[in-house]
Amino acid sequence: MLLSVSRVVRAVRQQHCIRTALPVLTLFTKDPCPLCDEAKEALEPYKHRFELQEVDITRPENSVWLDRYQYDIPVFHLNGQFLMMHRVNTALLERRLDKATGAAQQ
Repeated sequence: MLLSVSRVVRAVRQQHCIRTALPVLTLFTKDPCPLCDEAKEALEPYKHRFELQEVDITRPENSVWLDRYQYDIPVFHLNGQFLMMHRVNTALLERRLDKATGAAQQ
């Protein structure tokens, strides 16, 4: 199980490096998910600062994420690392985006 998770993390990081200079914000979700919809609305002012990827935890290939997050969505990872769950913490998101893009050092 851990091997599968690390493969997903590596794949997300590789996609990030190849496709975009923006950090990748991964949303672990399912349909329906009203809290996920609220979270996506809260992300709107920041959407130019990251690439959003959604992972439907109910799909068979995502069973490891269903086992891990079925009672906690929405869950967010930034560049393959856990960031936050349940609600969007905008202060945390801003700090981590700044760190990911090097803006904090400028």
